[in-house]
Amino acid sequence: MFYLIGLGLSSVKDVTVRGLEAIKGCKRVYLEHYTSILMSASKEDLEEFYGHEVILADRDMVESQSDEILAGATEDDIAFLVVGDVFGATTHTDLVIRAKELGIKVESIHNASVMNAVGACGLQLYSYGQTVSLVFFTDTWKPDSFYDRVKENRDIGLHTLVLLDIKVKEQSIENLMRGNNIFEPPRYMSISTAAQQLIEVEQTRQEAAYDENTMCVAVSRLGAPTQSFKVASLKELAEYDAGEPLHSLVIVGPNPHDIEIQYMAEFFDGTKEELKACFNK
Repeated sequence: MFYLIGLGLSSVKDVTVRGLEAIKGCKRVYLEHYTSILMSASKEDLEEFYGHEVILADRDMVESQSDEILAGATEDDIAFLVVGDVFGATTHTDLVIRAKELGIKVESIHNASVMNAVGACGLQLYSYGQTVSLVFFTDTWKPDSFYDRVKENRDIGLHTLVLLDIKVKEQSIENLMRGNNIFEPPRYMSISTAAQQLIEVEQTRQEAAYDENTMCVAVSRLGAPTQSFKVASLKELAEYDAGEPLHSLVIVGPNPHDIEIQYMAEFFDGTKEELKACFNK
């Protein structure tokens, strides 16, 4: 059996009882280690809690060496652990397809992810549109395909969850070209960087998907004991220190429900009436 097991968002104890029982019975346990991190636990913490060795699976292993992960899964139980929920990335779907092609039985054990836990910021999950990802810009690479989806969402009154880039086990161009097995320190996009990049794209595109005064919710360390939210304009968030990662951002739809405004007011530097006025300009 090949198990895909969601770990939740923060602690070693966020794994479900069913997931933990499956892990303990597996011959090998892999931890997907490039789309997200478990904020309050290290690999060593997981191994101590599970009583089992955990093998880190980077992007190259998952995308190019899936046969190594799936080896022996027709006879033995193998676990593939994913921070959040098991289908938070398309590569996990590819693993399932590959396993089924090999005649391996697959079982998914789900958990909380940013896609549902973001409801804690006060915006109703039914009112979200397409989720988008924002990557780190470089001097020569500033992809803006997300912009069209944000505009589509806002044109029909929906909120947009923006997932922020993380860079784990990345190589510099120089080391890549030289064949040096040297990796850059992990990087996690901050709220301020995300807001700055969003403003930059709007200034370039100028198609009114949003502007620097558009209200957003900064989401910091969702699901962790230090979880926090801040409601402010993109311009204000471009200067905001959201603290330790991980971060996400929600671009609020143009006409939030009064209940959503009442809830968000808890995270806004002003009154509910002042926040409501931000959507009536």
